[in-house]
Amino acid sequence: MNIFADNLKRLEDVAKLDNIKEEEIALLREPVKVNYSELAIGDKKYPAWRILYNRALGPGKGGIRFHPDVSEDEVQSLAFWMVLKNSLADIPYGGAKGGVKFNPKEADDKELEAVSRAYADAFYQELGQDKDVPAPDVYTNGRIMSWILDEFEKKVGHHEPGMITGKPLELGGIALRSDATAAGGYLVTKEAIKEILQDKKEVKIVVQGFGNAGLFMTEKLAADGYKVIAVSDSRGGIYNEAGLDVAALVTFKNSGKAVNEYSAGRAITNAELLELETDILVLAALENQITVENADNIKAKVIVELANGPIVYEADKILFNKKIVVVPDILANSGGVIVSYFEWAQNRTGQILAEDYLKNLLHKKMIVNWGRVYDKYKERSGSITLRQAAYSIAVQRILKAEKYRGRVAAK
Repeated sequence: MNIFADNLKRLEDVAKLDNIKEEEIALLREPVKVNYSELAIGDKKYPAWRILYNRALGPGKGGIRFHPDVSEDEVQSLAFWMVLKNSLADIPYGGAKGGVKFNPKEADDKELEAVSRAYADAFYQELGQDKDVPAPDVYTNGRIMSWILDEFEKKVGHHEPGMITGKPLELGGIALRSDATAAGGYLVTKEAIKEILQDKKEVKIVVQGFGNAGLFMTEKLAADGYKVIAVSDSRGGIYNEAGLDVAALVTFKNSGKAVNEYSAGRAITNAELLELETDILVLAALENQITVENADNIKAKVIVELANGPIVYEADKILFNKKIVVVPDILANSGGVIVSYFEWAQNRTGQILAEDYLKNLLHKKMIVNWGRVYDKYKERSGSITLRQAAYSIAVQRILKAEKYRGRVAAK
């Protein structure tokens, strides 16, 4: 499935809705630069990419994922989403993304470090605090960011902690980063419950993806008293209509076991989980989870995209016709990049800000961004999706920046 082709269709929809000129929208149809390398680790070679999509608003910004299914189409699509996400979040970044076609679950620490350093060796000339700033993504973490930072600094010959975010505290990271994506997603989910579900007394929640973001999100929602009836990881799911004991399930998961082995519920497949009757469905796994094949069977009232691109273009239309509201990824999962911005700003200025202040700032930005998207959605009386509202706001900000740079004609 060509993910990027779906992105272009969504871009065309926004161009039509907002009467954007062809020469303007053309600036967002392809990346500024595609960098490719093969990382040689012993007798193995791993394809690797760093794609800078747009820099009208600032340096590139986007994570690096290690996954056996990474492809150029996927990385380009992720970079495109980062452009829109950073614009919508009103932070001074363009968009970029990186990836290595590699399965870290099959690697020992020595190989994992070698791949990380080889990535920095391959792309260090493209990276930098004012050029393109990576961060963790699927199957990467602060430890991997540390190796990349160290290798980068060896290459350039100076300290530059702002060239990467999601680092350990000792290397200039910030504590808030560990659950920032989940924290942001939780805040907009609460707004969706208030605005769309009208603060329904008992809200049932299903979560696909029980990794870092999905797990933290589940804990936050359960702590507020919402009934989590099902969760899943890559090996399957667990379902209990009466509600799962989330604290016990997290302990079970952290012991190294799969959630479908948990005894206090019925084991189900990921496919079954998506089609459960629920108020909120949180998608926190990978791309292309809801497609034309299963969209008609989705029974959730609201879907929150904590993952990037979990719903394909044609499925979006089916869900809209079913009156299922989708809180789009570029809004729902933007907490991570907002906190990355806080980390980057501290690294560049040397000014250390209190954690409570940053928590409040994240809260304010997420609520303001939700409000802008939801207000635009209401202005169109529900004739557009929340995704189209979000894309419209993000695209217009980028094109204004391009206009001021003299790259597009005034509207």
